[in-house]
Amino acid sequence: MMKTADLRNKDIAGLQAEVKELQRAHFGLRMQKATQQLNNTSTLRSTRRDIARAKTILVEMQSVKAV
Repeated sequence: MMKTADLRNKDIAGLQAEVKELQRAHFGLRMQKATQQLNNTSTLRSTRRDIARAKTILVEMQSVKAV
């Protein structure tokens, strides 16, 4: 699970890279689930929430920068 404090310490480019990395990980987990190789299905939920958390902080930082 990703901590919000860790995400807030990153810059905008770092957050964008983190979101892409999390999306790739989530895609891999979805493929494992589809082929019935995924043992712990709760990881799908946690990666989905990590993506949402990172995107939220990214939008917050972009809005602060724009003002």
